[in-house]
Amino acid sequence: MRVLGLAIGLGAIAVTQAMGADERFAKSLQMLAPPERLEQLCGYTAMARIRKEDKNFRPDRTVANAMTEPRVQNDTIEVKGGAFRSRGKWFTLSYSCTATPDRLDVVAFSYTIGPEIPQTQWASYGLWQ
Repeated sequence: MRVLGLAIGLGAIAVTQAMGADERFAKSLQMLAPPERLEQLCGYTAMARIRKEDKNFRPDRTVANAMTEPRVQNDTIEVKGGAFRSRGKWFTLSYSCTATPDRLDVVAFSYTIGPEIPQTQWASYGLWQ
C-alpha cells in the first residue's frame, strides 16, 4: 500500500514539474519575435512528441537547421535537415509544424526520425556534445 502511494505521489510530482516547465516555456515564447517563436515552439513540440511516443529516445535539444535551412511559409515551418540530441547522441530529424497565427500553439505536427549522425560529422553540422 505504501509503495503504491509513493508511486502515485512521485507521478504527481513529475506531472507538476512538467506542467511548470510547459508554463515557463509558454511565457518565454511570448518574449520572442514571431519568426523565432515558431522555430522554438516547433522544436519544443518535436522533443515532447518524440519523448512521449518513442521511449528509446530522451531528446534534450533540437536544431532545425543542422543540415539544411528550414522553409517557413506563413505559420508553417518545414524542417528537412534538422537534428535532435538524445542521451548524448544526435539523430537526423524532419518535421512539419503549423502554429496558430500568434505562434503560441501548434495546430498540426508530423515528424520523421532518421539515422544517428556519426560524431565525426557533428562539428560540420554545428552540433555539440
